Amino acid sequence: MSQPVGAPAAQSHPLPSYLQADHLGPWGNYLQQVDRVTPYLGSLARWVETLKRPKRILIVDVPIELDNGTIAHYEGYRVQHNLSRGPGKGGVRFHQDVTLSEVMALSAWMSVKNAAVNVPYGGAKGGIRVDPKKLSMGELERLTRRYTSEIGLLIGPSKDIPAPDVNTNGQIMAWMMDTYSMNTGATATGVVTGKPVDLGGSLGRVEATGRGVYTVGVEAAKLTGLALEGARIAVQGFGNVGGIAAKLFAEAGAKVVAVQDHTGTIFNSKGLDVPALLAHVKTRGGVGGFAGADVMKAEEFWGVDCEILIPAALEGQITKDNAGQIKAKLVIEGANGPTTTEADDILHDKGVLVLPDVIANAGGVTVSYFEWVQDFSSFFWSEDEINARLVRIMQEAFAGIWQVAQEHKVSLRTATFIVACQRILHAREMRGLYP
Repeated sequence: MSQPVGAPAAQSHPLPSYLQADHLGPWGNYLQQVDRVTPYLGSLARWVETLKRPKRILIVDVPIELDNGTIAHYEGYRVQHNLSRGPGKGGVRFHQDVTLSEVMALSAWMSVKNAAVNVPYGGAKGGIRVDPKKLSMGELERLTRRYTSEIGLLIGPSKDIPAPDVNTNGQIMAWMMDTYSMNTGATATGVVTGKPVDLGGSLGRVEATGRGVYTVGVEAAKLTGLALEGARIAVQGFGNVGGIAAKLFAEAGAKVVAVQDHTGTIFNSKGLDVPALLAHVKTRGGVGGFAGADVMKAEEFWGVDCEILIPAALEGQITKDNAGQIKAKLVIEGANGPTTTEADDILHDKGVLVLPDVIANAGGVTVSYFEWVQDFSSFFWSEDEINARLVRIMQEAFAGIWQVAQEHKVSLRTATFIVACQRILHAREMRGLYP
């Protein structure tokens, strides 16, 4: 069709190579998810490129002096995907396989997750490519403090608020908070969440993500007629997410029959003793060597007879190669991005209901929001109050997403993206472009 006289020709600016879908890694998976939701965005679709381009990407060199006197350099990242709905929010992970593609995708999923549960945050994420297990406590502290200083120009209580993620914890957050505070000249407890309670942390934060996984699992079971009493559960990852979710499901009468982590894969058809396994993991660092179970091959984990599967480890675990083996009726994504797009389609065709990460594991960021609010007000709530608020928010968010899925006859993942992306892009449209 010819252009009207005087009208500028439409221009298409391709994404930079590192943002394109065929760029290997989780970012490509995220872009495919955005493409799937675009037809449901109506007039807001004109803003959809906003979702495909992170607002800011910071790559930093993190040099530290090791205990032996040598200087080591590590690569660190902080990505702010979208800030239309509020300050950036997202964890920091220390892992030897951290990549820019991974951090970009995780920051984008944080944008979607925060919007899905309607907390006033944008999405961000950070990480350092390092194996923290090879560092002493002193080296780990120096690494954390140097990284915090390097990203200090981006973070702040009203700008971007980091939190724990893979291989980071309350101690790491305490060092980050202290470093930022020393650099700005005033104690700023709200610059991070997931802190120790004595430093402005929130009760219930450590268990929050696992509790959220359990909460949406219960809601989905009710809606699909799946009885939790006696239901068999397989869990990948047995830390703060998988371990807590397993504990809550077991208390509700379910049987945790298989668990896999980086130390091994264990199985007991009669049900594992979850409290004993949690104690074993705390002392031994993983499920490997647990006496109350049989050992099984890692690849056999995906074919375990169970009603509920909870991937709560790292991204990209359920793929086209193993999705066909899964026998569960319900998959609850405790990890971020554990299922590839191809695997998603396979599970859908098999009639497996997938509760996507962007709603299933949003309990952590929800209680992080509570912590941030408590820090600003210097008034702290009881754990019962926090848990009650968390459950209410998760139930309401899930109910809204379930309704959208039924209306549009789409998966829960696409429904979550519809709800979240509409909120993000509506905020973008209302704010307009400046200048």
